[in-house]
Amino acid sequence: MSAERVDRAAHRVHVSAPAGVVYAVLADGAKLPLYCSQSVHVERLEFDGERERLRMWALVGGKVQSWMTWRRLDQLERRLEFVQKLPGSSLDSVRGVLSVRPEGPHDSELELRYGLDDLPETEWVKQAAGLDVRAQLNQLKGFAERWTRLDDLVLSFEDSVRVHGPAELAYDFLYRAGDWPELVPDVARVALTEEAPGVQRTVLDRLTESGSHTTAAVRICFPHAGRIVYKQTATLPLLAAHTGEWSVTPDEMGTTVTSRQTVVLREEEITAALGRGAGLADARRHVRAMLGRHSLTLLDLARQHAESAVRML
Repeated sequence: MSAERVDRAAHRVHVSAPAGVVYAVLADGAKLPLYCSQSVHVERLEFDGERERLRMWALVGGKVQSWMTWRRLDQLERRLEFVQKLPGSSLDSVRGVLSVRPEGPHDSELELRYGLDDLPETEWVKQAAGLDVRAQLNQLKGFAERWTRLDDLVLSFEDSVRVHGPAELAYDFLYRAGDWPELVPDVARVALTEEAPGVQRTVLDRLTESGSHTTAAVRICFPHAGRIVYKQTATLPLLAAHTGEWSVTPDEMGTTVTSRQTVVLREEEITAALGRGAGLADARRHVRAMLGRHSLTLLDLARQHAESAVRML
């Protein structure tokens, strides 16, 4: 991968975090949706220890776009070269280099240099080359600067149920989220649109112990793999970010349906949500219990749907 044409634009930001921490955040592509508001989902398709190929989904101009990214990781130099292709183009669109340089034990400089190949100046290209880049760097900066507390702020967990019924019916229940208000007790309303096959946008009103809340999400559906991944674009008050995956895995004895979730807690909202004196440990327990109850309700209803062997219309 050559980085010889990356001098058309450059951005630099100071980050109050060690260079090794900043590089580690950069190198973990799967975590991009946790700190970048536009990023929806990242799938690693290939990795040989140095080079990787990623499929990425993101909100660009308000619409969900998907593209391939090739990255070369250099941990020693804290340098990451990348090439991204525009959707629908056979040409390389954006290529660049991300570099992290130490500026002391707890400070570093993050630099992005990139260029655009000889393509028409479409709106997508303009956005990729403009303010969106600065926004992504600043969001990464904000995430990395919480490095001493990330282990407490980031929470991952999963719930699962065994289903003695067809995997296809369990997946069908999870896929047809537009039907949930009639079937799920704590879901009052769902507005669902499908921008493209397998790409869903939802706005969902939920009833929780603290009242009614509206969340919005992008869902990417992989029916042949029995997976639905999602990123909430409007979260519950305590959450700065919320990503997840529903997976339906058949075996010779039945089917396992699993909900996996990762959240980043919004530390500044803890007192308002849980009261004076509450801390991160209380917030972690509260969020785990609240989201776990909701996912287990959906998992159990998916089980009933599959075990009944009758589609709920």
